[in-house]
Parts: sequence; C-alpha cells; structure tokens
Amino acid sequence: MVTSRWTAAPARTVSLRRRGAVLERAILDAALDQLSTVGWNGLTMEGIAAGAQTGKAAVYRRWASKEDLVADALQAALPRLTEAPDLGSVRADLLELCRRVRAAMFSRPGFALRSVLHECDAAQAERFQAVIFGGVIEPTLELLREVVRRGIERGDVRPDAANSYVFDAIPAMMMYRSKVCASEWSETELEGMIDQLMVPLLRPTRA
Repeated sequence: MVTSRWTAAPARTVSLRRRGAVLERAILDAALDQLSTVGWNGLTMEGIAAGAQTGKAAVYRRWASKEDLVADALQAALPRLTEAPDLGSVRADLLELCRRVRAAMFSRPGFALRSVLHECDAAQAERFQAVIFGGVIEPTLELLREVVRRGIERGDVRPDAANSYVFDAIPAMMMYRSKVCASEWSETELEGMIDQLMVPLLRPTRA
C-alpha cells in the first residue's frame, strides 16, 4: 500500500464571526498553512475553509477556484525585495542579494510557491506565472540592474555587462536548481555561483 508523503492538516471546525478584510486574511493564511501540510494536490477549498474556521460558502463567494485563491495568497504574503544591497563591491552585493532571494523562497509563502510549482500540471502552472514573475523574478532583476549599475560606476564591472543575458543568469540558476534539482542553496553554493559564474562574467577585461 502506497502512503502519501503529505499528512492532512487537522481541521478546526469552530466558526468565528469575522467579516471583510479580517476574514479574507484568515482564508489566505489558511491556504498557505494547508499548502505546507497537504501540498498542492491535497489542497481543497473545504480544507482551507476548515483551517480558516469559516464556512465553505464564504470561501467560494470570494474565489471561484483554489488556483485563484492561492495566487492571491502568494501575492499578498511573498516577502518584498525592494532595496539593492550596497556593501562596496559587486561580489558582496550579489551575494547579499542572493541571500535575500533564498530567504524569500524559503519563507512560508516561498515554500508554498515551491509546492505549487513542483506539483501542479502545466496548465495550472500558467496561472501562477504572473505571481512568480511579479513577486520574485522581476524584483530580483530590478535589484540586479542596480547592483550592476553601481559596479560599472565603481569600475569593477565592465560597461557591456548591463544586458539581459547577464541579468537573467542568477534568477535562472536559482529557479532551475530549486525546481529541477531541489537545491536549498547553501552558503557554499551561493558563494560558488557568485565566484565562479557572476564575478568572472562581470569583471572588466584588462589590457
């Protein structure tokens, strides 16, 4: 007999009187909690309602499907990447930025996002592309652009390094290793990526 690797979260059946934003926040939080215990395939609107201690009708009035609900939960909860590191060198800045991205991906909503990516099928995954791009990839790219721009101004990055191929390297590596290789990106792995890939890629050529 095959046993699922997911263990169902215990349902709480006590109903609380909440409305509006307070109830919506409870439902969104319950969706993230359920994803961390039963995974995407085990996630149901009924389970989310039980976790939020509300009725199933209250969930369906706000979201037509679990895809819509989870997309909103992820958008609301993913940590914001808003400020580029400025530690005096491109190596230090890139390493700190990668640490922040790793922290976001291993936060509770980040874990939920990875659960969705690993388990849902291709058609379902399309529903979450905007969440991934807007919540993780585009903020990371924006901060990378700032780090590289500062490096060019200091003279430790070559001017022609400010291009989309270079900017895509870190997000592509981190997403690939996380999804395909299930890498947790240890400190040694982050340093290796920066020292063996990014710094040589960005370093000015010497006459």
